[in-house]
Amino acid sequence: MPADETTLLQSWHHNAHAWIEAVRTGAIESRRNVTDQAILLAIMGRQPECVLDLGCGEGWLLRALAERGIEVVGVDGDATLVESARAAGASTVYLASYEELVDSKVSIGSDYDLICANFALLHQDIIPLLAAMNALLAPGGALVIQTLHPWTVAAGDYQDGWREETFGGFEGQWQPMPWYLRTLSSWFNALDMAGFRLAGLQEPQHPQSPAPQSLLLVAERRDGFV
Repeated sequence: MPADETTLLQSWHHNAHAWIEAVRTGAIESRRNVTDQAILLAIMGRQPECVLDLGCGEGWLLRALAERGIEVVGVDGDATLVESARAAGASTVYLASYEELVDSKVSIGSDYDLICANFALLHQDIIPLLAAMNALLAPGGALVIQTLHPWTVAAGDYQDGWREETFGGFEGQWQPMPWYLRTLSSWFNALDMAGFRLAGLQEPQHPQSPAPQSLLLVAERRDGFV
């Protein structure tokens, strides 16, 4: 595994408790004001009966969907986050790394109407993972991805590459986290190579903000992809 991706995983392990606190206290303004609602609306708009939350973290989205009568399953690679999601009431949460999912080493179910990845695709080589998720979707199923908006966070350097999140605006002890910035065309290419076709694109934005808070992609299985 490349050094940046190893460091990314290590930072999640280190930051897990601080992340749980930040999410559950509403400390992240963009999530509180825009992006949490955006992913919920995108999912509910597809009217799924069964959803897989890829990179579910501490489980807030699992709980929100369950409250709306949706059968939901979570998976995450960090044991602390998985335990936290289970303790908060999520009934089915698997512990599995993305590598284990790609290699089918952990069974997490199949025939999902929808798979969502909410700020959960931060590593470089996502195509094998997307292809693995494609195989878990039911016919007519969809993939919903919400991620950092590449143009907003590029800071004048709009090209694929590793960046670093220092969590400078957060309270608590955080370990800096590398993450991979992917341009719009790179996102589209990755989806295409994994057997998806883009069905929708949104740029959730607060009315009082000049910049979008995230990029939200809806993709569907492409007929004939194996």
